Amino acid sequence: MTLLAAFEAQHLVTLSKVDLLIVIFYFALVLAIGFYLKNRANTAEDFFMAGRDMTAWVAGLSFLSANLGALELMGWAGSAYQYGILATHWYWIGAIPAMLFLALVMMPFYYISKTHSVPGYLKLRFGEPARAVSAVSFGLMTVLMSGVNMFAMAKVMQLVLGWDINVSIWLSAGTVAIYVALGGLRSAIFNEVLQFFLIWAGALLIPILGLYEAGGWHNLKILIAQRASDQYVHLWASLGSFSDNPMGINWFGIIFGLGAVISMGYWTTDFLVVQRILSAKDLRSAEMAPIIGAGFKMFVPLIVILPGLLGLGLLPEKLVPESMAAATGAHSYNDVLPLMLARYCGPGLLGLGITALIAGFMSGMAGNVTAFTTVWTYDIYRPLINSKGADHHYVNMGRWTTVIGVLISVGTAYLVMQFASIMDYVQALFSFFIAPLFGTVVLGMLWKRATGLGGFLGLLCGTVSSIGMWAWVKVDPSALRYVAMSSHAKALAQDMFQALWSFLICVIVTVVVSMATKPKSDAELNGLVYGLTKVPSVGEVAFYEKPLFWAGVVTLVFFGLNFYFW
Repeated sequence: MTLLAAFEAQHLVTLSKVDLLIVIFYFALVLAIGFYLKNRANTAEDFFMAGRDMTAWVAGLSFLSANLGALELMGWAGSAYQYGILATHWYWIGAIPAMLFLALVMMPFYYISKTHSVPGYLKLRFGEPARAVSAVSFGLMTVLMSGVNMFAMAKVMQLVLGWDINVSIWLSAGTVAIYVALGGLRSAIFNEVLQFFLIWAGALLIPILGLYEAGGWHNLKILIAQRASDQYVHLWASLGSFSDNPMGINWFGIIFGLGAVISMGYWTTDFLVVQRILSAKDLRSAEMAPIIGAGFKMFVPLIVILPGLLGLGLLPEKLVPESMAAATGAHSYNDVLPLMLARYCGPGLLGLGITALIAGFMSGMAGNVTAFTTVWTYDIYRPLINSKGADHHYVNMGRWTTVIGVLISVGTAYLVMQFASIMDYVQALFSFFIAPLFGTVVLGMLWKRATGLGGFLGLLCGTVSSIGMWAWVKVDPSALRYVAMSSHAKALAQDMFQALWSFLICVIVTVVVSMATKPKSDAELNGLVYGLTKVPSVGEVAFYEKPLFWAGVVTLVFFGLNFYFW
């Protein structure tokens, strides 16, 4: 089976001259931003951390936009078609609590330590071995994740426009490589803010026109219940057992596997998103940025989940898993967003919609590439290969690593073809690397007794156990009942419980080894552990300007939405 086999279907639409001009203008604009910011990326602090002078709004929108890539636009639309409104959990219970926890609990430590990366914090807290394990695993994950965006870009361009796959991949890859290599993180952040507004402007077309065709949300629920099942339109009511919903998971897996482990791990330790917050100009901006991101995050399902539900209720054909689509020529779950785009958008609107998709893919690619570049340079190359280089040397290394990271990402796009959907691929990666990393970081910040050897072995055992459970189920599919504790469990349940077990293994190993080894002194842990560190305040500001106030507002809206769609 080759990647080319997945793209044999006839393209759906043809770009008019107006549409083509819109797309060309977008590529020219992002390149212009990269060239404009080149002279502001001459030092390592500027190139890798954007000079640490971003406002809360710029950092917050970039924080969200870096996560608004192919996984969001195509992956979750496809998952909404496959699983119904249950996919929304990855935006609400699987994001909002973790983003607020990052803002109010973890961000002060990251910010006052002035670390360049999450592995950098682990080096300060646990030592070089823990930093090395997390840096290598994170670097591997980012290039694998970047392949998602490559795959999605080629998929959309081929399916919707009939463009050659290689042209689509290399055009997007080349553009990202140029503007990130020129302007570093600052260029990526400014382009991500631009891409945030483009994504919303283009992607809102589908839910607005789709709801009009369906006759409103109430009628859409009726259509989905008729064509699929009533289970597809309930957020919590169908999670009493594994067999009561299309996702094959229960509330325990959603709350503890997704909400308490995977999402906490992703939003608080994944350097792709944390790096944007570390670029904030002061502590208040650093705390407000995730809260601003959380406020917008709650409404992202409008442009990613709702199109999938509209496809489920309105599209005449039945979509199938990616592997089956490649063999039969039918459209896959991942095709639902481009199919809906072709259904509603004419000249002009089509160009805006295509540009929104391209912006999302490139935003995701740039996020992974800048994170990979920083972690490679600061946490692998500098400490392990060349610790005596000049500042300019590390900037040049960052620029070359940007190009290399993009090239590796092109190759990883082919791995996506082995999974039923984009989301299945990504969730597996998160359970491998993010879940155990969160266990190590949160123990390091909250428990002063955790030792260097305990942190290193806990992280290593957690990561190896997660990959081992995944391999076990691959070799023997019946093993899923043991990993997810139910014979009715499905693939996503495996990812949620796999993450939960790897987190617990990491924590248990860290605690046991730490109790048997000598900890650092309190003086050595100052600035790294709660209880031993004076956490700076955000200053004397009005109550409505404090991060805690806005976190409370976001929390109230969060609970309201969950009850409404119960």
